[in-house]
Amino acid sequence: MATCFLLRSFWAARPALPTPGHRLRLCPVGAQQRRSYARGPAGLPADLLRGDSFVGGRWLPAPATFPVHDPASGATLGTVADCGVPEARAAVRTAYHAFCSWKGVSVKERSSLLRKWYDLMMQNKDDLAKIITAESGKPLKEAQGEILYSALFLEWFSEEARRVYGDIIYTSAKDKRGLVLKQPIGVAAIITPWNFPSAMITRKVGAALAAGCTVVVKPAEDTPYSALALAQLANQAGIPPGVYNVVPCSRTKAKEVGEALCTDPLVAKISFTGSTATGKVLLHHAANSVKRVSMELGGLAPFIVFDSANVDQAVAGAMASKFRNTGQTCVCSNRFLVQRGIHDSFVKKFAEAMQNSLRVGNGFEEGTTQGPLINEKAVEKVEKHVSDAVAKGAAVVMGGKRHQRGGNFFEPTLLSNVTTDMLCVTEETFGPLAPVVKFDKEEEAVAIANAADVGLAGYFYSQDPAQIWRVAEQLEVGMVGVNEGLISSVECPFGGVKQSGLGREGSKYGIDEYLEVKYVCYGGL
Repeated sequence: MATCFLLRSFWAARPALPTPGHRLRLCPVGAQQRRSYARGPAGLPADLLRGDSFVGGRWLPAPATFPVHDPASGATLGTVADCGVPEARAAVRTAYHAFCSWKGVSVKERSSLLRKWYDLMMQNKDDLAKIITAESGKPLKEAQGEILYSALFLEWFSEEARRVYGDIIYTSAKDKRGLVLKQPIGVAAIITPWNFPSAMITRKVGAALAAGCTVVVKPAEDTPYSALALAQLANQAGIPPGVYNVVPCSRTKAKEVGEALCTDPLVAKISFTGSTATGKVLLHHAANSVKRVSMELGGLAPFIVFDSANVDQAVAGAMASKFRNTGQTCVCSNRFLVQRGIHDSFVKKFAEAMQNSLRVGNGFEEGTTQGPLINEKAVEKVEKHVSDAVAKGAAVVMGGKRHQRGGNFFEPTLLSNVTTDMLCVTEETFGPLAPVVKFDKEEEAVAIANAADVGLAGYFYSQDPAQIWRVAEQLEVGMVGVNEGLISSVECPFGGVKQSGLGREGSKYGIDEYLEVKYVCYGGL
């Protein structure tokens, strides 16, 4: 698929990038003619790097601001409006008023507007990618892949907008017919993470707008610029005022703003991507008013390699699955389970591939494949997992410590002799750590893989057709990669089971999350 192909291209040739220069700066609030920024490391034009909230088609300052930092250098990129509860509630009211008219817009027009938004994303793809790299640290080649992936959700749902169908049901009564209508649910609060600051928005917002809903987006405090850049392009595309709103806020206000969005009576739907712990808090808030909820939460993805597997293919899949975005994705392989007969060969080749293919550096530097972790807290978690494993008997095959560059950089790390009681097996690491557990029988691997209260993605490599069917059906996850390390695609449903979430995003099923089913009994016929 196109998305998987683009993500794979990250491991191929890497283009030369601009030489780092001045840091990014924000223009003064309220400036009518926004001048271009000094061409910094990302070369960003002023009209895409916005610092105000975006509500009702207008850029609105907040009483306070908060800084956004470059995770690679620690430098301040700029300051962004620090919205609180009053601003969030005002945005919801604006979205609700817009919904009253947006739900009546024809599906053809909604489709056309989403397509224009997609076109503008593609026209500005390079600048949008540079914003992602600047605020998240993601290597530029990967950021470019994310922008294409992000834009494709707008294209997909521009097409799905015209395919919302109902039903006619012939009842047991001859003089009655049952009509089934699908109608937009209302205002959706969209709360997104920092690791995919563009794609996690369009995957939700594309479906919501296609269905006829309006949205209030609260982006992650680490990466608000991508959400605001999308607002600028939505405005240019002609998305009506109040349909797409963005209320950024600092980490100190995130809890109260999240609660305000989940408890506001005008909000009909909550869509959240993030940790399981935070998802449970938001579910609790949403329960009081019985709101519709979609949750894409934490993962602990197993990556199983059976004796029958092609080792070279398994290593290539492991590299793609584990080290994309420096291991900071919810579907990253977290636990490598390798059968005894193939274990030593796999570990040897995996270490060689890591040594030859991975380069740690600033995301704007040519050849970088591993950027920084998002912040110091993330680095400390990887350190904790490594030290815990080593203390319990794991062997460091390579890496194992902070990178010599310092800051938020950590060495890509491979551990062997790992056991199931170690933190790196029982907790999601969200970093460049690959722990390998040796197993003997298929049943043992499946039991280890399923011994978790989460189940987002799982991967396994095998050339045995019967085993493939058995394991694919037995893994307690929402998505399975069979002889494949990259599974995300706009055409396919994304989501998990157990405590990894509720609902599905993308695909033909994604739009249903924003629709209510209404039954109309038509009598007297």
